[in-house]
Amino acid sequence: MSRQTGSTSRTEQDVPEPARRIGRWLLAFAVLGGVAAWAVHLVVAWGVVELACARGHTDVAGVPLKAVVAVATAVPALVAAAALLTCWRLWSRHLRDDGDRRIGRARFLAHLGLWLDGLAVLMIVFGAVAVVVFPPC
Repeated sequence: MSRQTGSTSRTEQDVPEPARRIGRWLLAFAVLGGVAAWAVHLVVAWGVVELACARGHTDVAGVPLKAVVAVATAVPALVAAAALLTCWRLWSRHLRDDGDRRIGRARFLAHLGLWLDGLAVLMIVFGAVAVVVFPPC
C-alpha cells in the first residue's frame, strides 16, 4: 500500500473500505456501551434506592420505588444489549481479517467488546432479578 512521502500516516484512499464504513464512534459504542450502561444502572437504580430508603420513602416523586428501579434497569439493559448486538455485527460481518493492521485492531476491539458487553448484560439481568426477588428497602 502506498504511503504519503515523509509521513507515516495513511491517505484516505489507503484506509480499507470496512474501516471507513464502521467509524470510530460506532466501534467505541460497541466496545464501551454495555459497560457504561451497567455503570448507569448501578448509580441510578441502587443510588435512588439507597437515598429513598435512607429517608424512609417508598416512592420517588409519586412513583413507586420498585417501578423506578425497574425502569432504571430496563433502559440500561436495552443499551447494553444494543452494544452487544453492534459488537456482534461488527465482529462477524464487517471486520474480515484481511491482514490490515487497522482491521485487525478493530476486530480485536470488537471481540473484547463482545466479552465486556456480555458481562454487562448479565450483571444488569442479575440486578433485575434482585429487584424482583428482594424488597427495595
